[in-house]
Amino acid sequence: MKSTVESVSPTKVRLIVEVPFEELKPSLDAAYQSIAQQIVVPGFRKGKVPPQVIDQRVGRGPVLEEAINDALPKLYSQAVQDNQVKAIGRPEVDVTEFNDKESLQFSAEVEVRPDLTLPDLDGIEAEVEDIAISDDEVDEQVEALRQRFGSLNPVERAVADKDYITLDLSASKDGVKVEEAQATGLSYQVGSGQLLDGLDEAVIGLSAGESATFTTQLVGGELKGEDVQVDVTVTAVKEQELPEFDDDFAQTASEFDTAEELKADVRTRLERGKRLEQAGDARDAVLEKILTLVDVPVPDGLLTDELAARRENLEQQLGYSGMTFAQFLETEEQTEEEFDEDLKKRSEDAIRAQFVLDLVAEQQELSVNDQELTEHIIRHAQRSGVSPDQFAQHAVEHNLVPSLVSEVVRGKALAHLVENAKVTDASGNVVELKTLQPDGSYGDPADAAAEAPAEEEPVKA
Repeated sequence: MKSTVESVSPTKVRLIVEVPFEELKPSLDAAYQSIAQQIVVPGFRKGKVPPQVIDQRVGRGPVLEEAINDALPKLYSQAVQDNQVKAIGRPEVDVTEFNDKESLQFSAEVEVRPDLTLPDLDGIEAEVEDIAISDDEVDEQVEALRQRFGSLNPVERAVADKDYITLDLSASKDGVKVEEAQATGLSYQVGSGQLLDGLDEAVIGLSAGESATFTTQLVGGELKGEDVQVDVTVTAVKEQELPEFDDDFAQTASEFDTAEELKADVRTRLERGKRLEQAGDARDAVLEKILTLVDVPVPDGLLTDELAARRENLEQQLGYSGMTFAQFLETEEQTEEEFDEDLKKRSEDAIRAQFVLDLVAEQQELSVNDQELTEHIIRHAQRSGVSPDQFAQHAVEHNLVPSLVSEVVRGKALAHLVENAKVTDASGNVVELKTLQPDGSYGDPADAAAEAPAEEEPVKA
């Protein structure tokens, strides 16, 4: 077999393949055997019909067609390997010439990873926002901690904002009860907005045992989005009593002896969280800066697939949340045209980033070991709400392991770029990222410098 490759565009090539007829023999034999199993010829056992008889009864054409269809994927793969073509997506194959018992010639156009030239990426400069912890943020965390240790006490008065109440709900449409919208003994905090629109206004001012009726729209079920009448009855009213934020509380709620020590720890934890957010912003800023320095053409077919995948994912999320696409656009304050333009831009940037990170990983000879892949699978499983074993089995059954390996490798490539970049905050301070720990704290720089890479066998994609 002879094959050559020619460039069609920066993201597409055409393979020209010439195959001597004798190289088609295995596929031709397989085609005869397959057809022999499907036909009945008097005097011959099923599956034992000779090729010359098949040619007489069925014709040579169907045999050759089946043989070529069997051979083309293998011949294409061999041509890709021989020419070191970095193919992505499905090829468009065209049989350009075929002479029985002489030769086969076909062409295959396929999208490829573009050839990129990366500049020196060490010391790339990027800027992120300052870390700022306000007193209000600290107070909010302290308040949440007090609420965890608060108590609910029954009160003999009308419902007020922030009260905790027990209630019964019954929705009806034109006098007919909506069966899926009946509930008793519900616990609810007034003002949280977690149930139905209009509920807070209806219950404020009611005492235990009193009822009210209001009109609202259901958020699910067959009558989703339609007006219904809801009867609500308050059966109990409680108010939350919070403990004083003092030294006694600090000793009860934490390992600290004083309220000031506890408050300082809250601020430290907030700072660590902001540090992790800042690290994420740094990754985005460094990658965005690199993409402005590298010309990365985007294959049309790959972009089409990426757009389709992102749209499908959005539709699933909207379906789970009970939101229409129109409501989503209203929430995002976008027109459909603006959404489409933004989606295309984000898809293009994601593809360009993948190409750059793949090349960096190749240049740095980055690989993935079993432990890293396992940790990545565990994170995916947690986000999906399934066990790691279930997710791993799903990944194997659907051939997702190579994709997961690629995700880890790209993450390591991005980490390499960020750690070798110069990232400063808006005040000009250098943002230290090399020793940042998963909890947002800093490790010992000496330990980070001395840490050797794992010597496990890399995972093969």
